[in-house]
Amino acid sequence: MSSANETTADSHSPVRANGTFCPQTQRKFVLVAAILASALGFIDGSILAIAMPALRVDLGASLAQAQWISNAYALTLSALILAGGAAGDRFGLRRAFVAGIALFIAASLACAVAPDPAILIAFRAIQGIGAAIMVPGSLAIIAKAYPKKERGRAIGIWAAASALTTALGPVLGGFVLTTFGNGVWRAIFAINLPLGLISIYLLLAKVPADQPTEKRSLDLGGAALATLAFGSLAYGLTAMNAEGGGMMAGPAIVAGVVLLFVFILYERWQREPMIDLGLFRIGAFAGANLATFFLYFALSANLFYLPMVLIAGWGLSSAEVGFIFLPLSASIALLSGPVGQWSDKIGPRLPIAAGSLIVAIAFAGLALLSHAGIHRFWTGAFPLMALMGLGMALVVSPLSTAVMTSVEDKDTGAASGINNAVSRVGGLIAVAAMGSLAAFIYARLTGNPAGIPGFGEPPPAGLAANLDALRITASDSAFAAVAAVTTLLCVLSSIVAWLTVPGQASPWPRQGDDSGE
Repeated sequence: MSSANETTADSHSPVRANGTFCPQTQRKFVLVAAILASALGFIDGSILAIAMPALRVDLGASLAQAQWISNAYALTLSALILAGGAAGDRFGLRRAFVAGIALFIAASLACAVAPDPAILIAFRAIQGIGAAIMVPGSLAIIAKAYPKKERGRAIGIWAAASALTTALGPVLGGFVLTTFGNGVWRAIFAINLPLGLISIYLLLAKVPADQPTEKRSLDLGGAALATLAFGSLAYGLTAMNAEGGGMMAGPAIVAGVVLLFVFILYERWQREPMIDLGLFRIGAFAGANLATFFLYFALSANLFYLPMVLIAGWGLSSAEVGFIFLPLSASIALLSGPVGQWSDKIGPRLPIAAGSLIVAIAFAGLALLSHAGIHRFWTGAFPLMALMGLGMALVVSPLSTAVMTSVEDKDTGAASGINNAVSRVGGLIAVAAMGSLAAFIYARLTGNPAGIPGFGEPPPAGLAANLDALRITASDSAFAAVAAVTTLLCVLSSIVAWLTVPGQASPWPRQGDDSGE
């Protein structure tokens, strides 16, 4: 290990000459560790959506608590991810990456043994802090370990493996939940321990330490303000749900808006801000991020609430519902490369606009299916999710291209980080707002009679047939409203992309050119 560190410190060494801290024989360990660490976040998030009905039954969690089990993680991850990326530059990527993984798996173990929803929510927030350091570190350490001529292939392997774990995780998790019952949801968090420990071992035992690249400020003040602002907004939107304590909804939303303005002013005042607000003066960059917010709002809402409706409303097994994530991951894995090449030729405007419209059509189909009470999974919901996967595959690569080519080369890292955070904030707000919409419609249609479960909650044994029929009809109507709203947001995403994103491959607009042409 010492010789590897000496090689890193020597500016005349072949390792330094190749622009990487890691010798060739040890780079594969970086790649495997990054893949395993990425799998932690991807598997955790997708399987949790499938497991939520079982988790609610086992812990007795309300819909508002279910929203916060998801949002506590999303809140800290979205608010701290930019500071987490800066930590790698300041303290060294390997050190920060290992710290993020360690915190993530420690919080995962605490989640696995949580006795009630409140404790689970608290440790999900800590898990999100670990992810905020781990997620940006995964790709960054590959980029730093591999020289430029090998970097594209390494990132391609990482992306393919990540897509595979994202696709297979919910399928395997669904089978496990169906086979072993509700209590096995705890294994979703426990599986993070062996994966995380292997990743940490490879990084510490097989990979040399890298040197910090710059003494960047972590902007912890900005991160704290962002957490308070988005947390207040999410709390207020969740509190609009009758189960969430509606009295605090208005004050919390007002406080969130005020804190958001304070955050913006604070970032403008900072010498090294977490977010370079000046980038939003670029029309193409601002437009691409607005389209991202609308699209990922819609995607997150459907991927969170559709499994609830399919399991609790339609009566499907977790094993069947696990397959709804498969088309999304498979389409992105198979089509992102060809779509990226197409986007390079014609510009990202058409792929993003067309892809967003295709996603809108898929969500409109889900809305019609639910509203009509047509409970067809393999001939209804699954094909529509496959269509949604095709639409997202058209969007993902061109959207990244649009974001990073709208700014100067020196700002591409910051632009990519901001876009990542925007997509996660969209998901955070979506779960809070759409849950309250669904709960409102569900409560209005059911009238909240004694004994009837909440929206997205499986029925208790022995529920009267008339109440069960009422519950199913109300559940379908509530999700149809969510799908209808998200359809409109996808259409808005398409319109924004068409009006702001460049329509040809070159020349790309640079800073100061807001024309979008």
